[in-house]
Amino acid sequence: MSSKKPNRSTSLFTSDEERWLALVERDPSASGAFVYSVKTTGVYCRPACSARLPLRKNVAFHASCEEAERCGFRACKRCKPASNTLSEQHSQLIEKACRIIEQAEEKPALEELAKAVGLSRYHFHRLFKEQTGVTPNAYATALRSSRVKRELSVSGTVTEAIYAAGFASNSRFYEAAGDSLGMTPGMFRADGDGARIRFALGECYLGAILVAATERGICSISLGEGPEELIDELQKRFQKAEFVGGDSDFEQLVSIVVGFVSDPSKGLNLPLDIRGTAFQVRVWEALRKIPHGTRATYSEIAKRIGQPQSARAVANACGANVLAVAIPCHRVVRTDGSLSGYRWGVERKKQLLELEDKLSEFVSDK
Repeated sequence: MSSKKPNRSTSLFTSDEERWLALVERDPSASGAFVYSVKTTGVYCRPACSARLPLRKNVAFHASCEEAERCGFRACKRCKPASNTLSEQHSQLIEKACRIIEQAEEKPALEELAKAVGLSRYHFHRLFKEQTGVTPNAYATALRSSRVKRELSVSGTVTEAIYAAGFASNSRFYEAAGDSLGMTPGMFRADGDGARIRFALGECYLGAILVAATERGICSISLGEGPEELIDELQKRFQKAEFVGGDSDFEQLVSIVVGFVSDPSKGLNLPLDIRGTAFQVRVWEALRKIPHGTRATYSEIAKRIGQPQSARAVANACGANVLAVAIPCHRVVRTDGSLSGYRWGVERKKQLLELEDKLSEFVSDK
């Protein structure tokens, strides 16, 4: 589960460079993390204020409205940074519920959570999903699954890890273990020990390409300068898995993937072994719906998954994607249309987008 909360943590905006970037992009996820003041107007605003962008030399950042006012600035009448809106009140209630879930030894009942924040059962459930993108039950399950991952690396046995993470019984965790870990808990604890992963290397116009698959489907499509770095990355993900070189059938599958990368408009009709948190999977599903030859911004994807304030978390989910082109995170750009980071290099992102633009033009000219 993503660590995203209704109010973004100030740890995401620890430097003035990060704060200025959030201000330039009018990043709504920065709301509550800081305010900025403009010395030429004597006013302080929210990061997403619609006022004209001031010159960087005139801007100062403050951790709170109180700090800005102590420095002699007054609140903007347009964005009203000092006001506590209904939306902010809701965010605070859901944040409180998230803290309760995180600190509870057993998964809290829906009625218990609703009562703790002073809402009806129905209203709380609707509001929680609206604010976080998942239900309270899914949030709690994903949270404990991530705890299991941590505990598996330090606990003496799998059973100890499961109970330490807050599951009341082994059976309840094992019901969802395959989806949350991507393999059995024992295999995960042993860095993939016992997992059988087929892989093969190839070449495409973007350089070296590695395709790996489990019994479920393709679990990795990686791009790089050479085969060594790609193999090393795969082995680090599954340090004790059994790696098997591709046979003729698998080599044919790799050729299909290479052909797809060279022409994404063909689509990839192959099973994928997608592993991630509940939030990441929601983002990746939205990315797969971006039409070939088009772009979307991080903010647009955040809105499509029902979490308009999670643009920065969407960017993190894009960076966690390990299925190049199959999950087209290269089609996500900044609000101004410029290219941001890409797991396999911004230059490859640029090449992919240029190729898709040319293919789209070719199709439209027919």
